[in-house]
Amino acid sequence: MIGETDTRPWGSWQVLDEGEGFKVKRITVTPGSRLSYQTHEHRAEHWVVAAGRATCVIDGETVVADTGQCIDVPLGVPHRIGNADDTELVIIEVMRGSYLGEDDIIRLADDFGRAE
Repeated sequence: MIGETDTRPWGSWQVLDEGEGFKVKRITVTPGSRLSYQTHEHRAEHWVVAAGRATCVIDGETVVADTGQCIDVPLGVPHRIGNADDTELVIIEVMRGSYLGEDDIIRLADDFGRAE
């Protein structure tokens, strides 16, 4: 739902827009934190680094993206957003797929002990 927010151990997210087959989120990652290493069965993702520097892992490869750069994550590819810097990281995420629910997360590794 547009406006929905959630606080996570690594930061927070907010839904900015959504429609048939897409959802747009603002993801904020606190310094030194990272999301779980995960895959999705029903969606691909496109990330735009709005502020900060993202140190991500995409299918086992480390990818660093500065403000203004983009990263594409195809459907089913393992991925993780990380913030190795000492300033807040802001990502605009565009999810595309047949199902965009929060329960479409398969965690492969997690720094916070959440179910894998």
